[in-house]
Amino acid sequence: MSPTYEMRIEQGKIAEFARATMSDHPDFAGENAVAPPTFLTTSGFFWQTDESKAVAAHGLDRARTLHAQQEYIFHGEPPHAGQVLTASARIADRYEKVGKRGGTLTFVVVVTEYRDEQGNLVAEQRSTAVETAHAPKAG
Repeated sequence: MSPTYEMRIEQGKIAEFARATMSDHPDFAGENAVAPPTFLTTSGFFWQTDESKAVAAHGLDRARTLHAQQEYIFHGEPPHAGQVLTASARIADRYEKVGKRGGTLTFVVVVTEYRDEQGNLVAEQRSTAVETAHAPKAG
């Protein structure tokens, strides 16, 4: 597990995210706003510390890495405005496959756990990245 970091679930940020994703669902507005399911992705951009980013970076060459899959698992009610979650990322799996165009593809699955103020697991974010063996050939 990486070092933990806090993610404050703010009403205004929920509203901004909903607007950016073109959602006008009433649950994403007001004092008791519920965070949209994919809102947790923002934690990696705004709240994550340099130390916790090291795990999420997973050692792949960014020039040859693609985002392959994203999954969210909620263990009860989704996060809501006013909550402060503690997040921590870990590498859950790392494996290789031979690509159809030759070369090895390296897959890394990073799981970020989000816990509430009492330490209860609220949600998990599973993100899969894939590194190609070489840059694609032109043509």
